[in-house]
Amino acid sequence: MAKVFKKTSGNGGLTLYLGKRDYVDHVSSVDKVDGVVKLDPADFGDRKVFVQLACAFRYGSDDLDVMGLCFRKDIWIQHVQIYPENHKPTLSAMHETLLKKAGDNAHPFTFEIPNNLPCSVSLQPGPDDKGKACGVDFEVKTYLAKEKSNPDEKIEKKDTARLVIRKIQYAPSQVGAGPKAEICKSFMMSDKPVHLEASMEKDLYFHGEAIPIKIKIKNESNKTVKKIKITVDQTTDIVLYSADKYTKTVFNQEFGETVDSNSTYENTVSITPLLSENKEKRGLALDGRLKDEDTNLASTTMLRQGVEKEVLGILVSYKIKINLMVAGGGLLGGLTASDVTVELPVMLMHPKPEE
Repeated sequence: MAKVFKKTSGNGGLTLYLGKRDYVDHVSSVDKVDGVVKLDPADFGDRKVFVQLACAFRYGSDDLDVMGLCFRKDIWIQHVQIYPENHKPTLSAMHETLLKKAGDNAHPFTFEIPNNLPCSVSLQPGPDDKGKACGVDFEVKTYLAKEKSNPDEKIEKKDTARLVIRKIQYAPSQVGAGPKAEICKSFMMSDKPVHLEASMEKDLYFHGEAIPIKIKIKNESNKTVKKIKITVDQTTDIVLYSADKYTKTVFNQEFGETVDSNSTYENTVSITPLLSENKEKRGLALDGRLKDEDTNLASTTMLRQGVEKEVLGILVSYKIKINLMVAGGGLLGGLTASDVTVELPVMLMHPKPEE
């Protein structure tokens, strides 16, 4: 049996068991969350036992939770009552294993995560930020209460046990054709234009994998291409009360290639955007992490068609910009420089692990 994750409440009456902490979103459906709670009802009195799964957006650390200000917004939440029993899931192989592990007086539960919820994403804290990172997380919590979710009922910390889980996506087995973009730009004082074409072999690359970009330049103008600059931008769409979109550059490199007037250039350059080069950037989206384990730039969010409008939380996408700096000759050349730019979308994800 693989590892079992368990957490016991402070009062010792509740022990939460889960067989895994990563739940895969296959775009059309999401892995079920199957777990078990072992009970010791000696001190329960007239209270019931509930289990809840919540997907929340956290913006600020828990220690700021003063004056009743809540720095979490629940995006989705579901509760089931397991004692006295009124939730009887169909037992899965995972349930059977956990029930065996937990022993007597253990109650199974199941949650189905809807596929219009975001994946677990955290926003990189700044160097001085303390506490938990902002972002989207999923948490399974079992607790003792008289009612399922009465805001006036105070639930003591010692009467709860909780485990954070992750909803993750892996790259699909089929990779799409690579994107291609081209532009033809004319300049003042030049009869003819500069053509720029950029393309990639596929539309998806794994984290840490080199991304080869094929660049073709045909300079028919009387100006010179002084350098080529390639950047990769991460766009984070935070959809909550209102939609906030912001873009951060995660890769930036200049290539000192010159392409003279009436000449051509063709080359493939490789780039690799990595989190290790972006450790200081506050607010960069990263894949959700459970403890202080290593993580990486957030994976591209893949959505089922038609759900874009209803997904809350954090959506992540990337694009590559190829930019040429074109300048004339002579003293004024540098002052009259202009840019020629194309953009290519790219997806960054993890490969699906071997079963």
